[in-house]
Amino acid sequence: MKKLFAILAIAGTLAACNNGGDDKTVSVDSPKTTVTDAVNTADTANKMIDAAKDSADKMMNKVGDTANKMVDKVADKMKEAANKMVEKVKEKAKQ
Repeated sequence: MKKLFAILAIAGTLAACNNGGDDKTVSVDSPKTTVTDAVNTADTANKMIDAAKDSADKMMNKVGDTANKMVDKVADKMKEAANKMVEKVKEKAKQ
């Protein structure tokens, strides 16, 4: 999961920093623009990280549900096997 988050964070950063090939020149007179760009990039990265976390949570919930269903099936089969063994023992005891 850590690798997934790292990959998504890097992809998000690259996507946020992708300016579509436009070369922007930032003048020294407008530091406000660079700060705004940095804030927007950070916001985009945070949104992507939150989306990745939500996706990972949903995936882990599905994995947990699947595991619970499998455990329930195994428990049912074990109960059936135990009941069959009890019946065999009862039959042997009657003889």
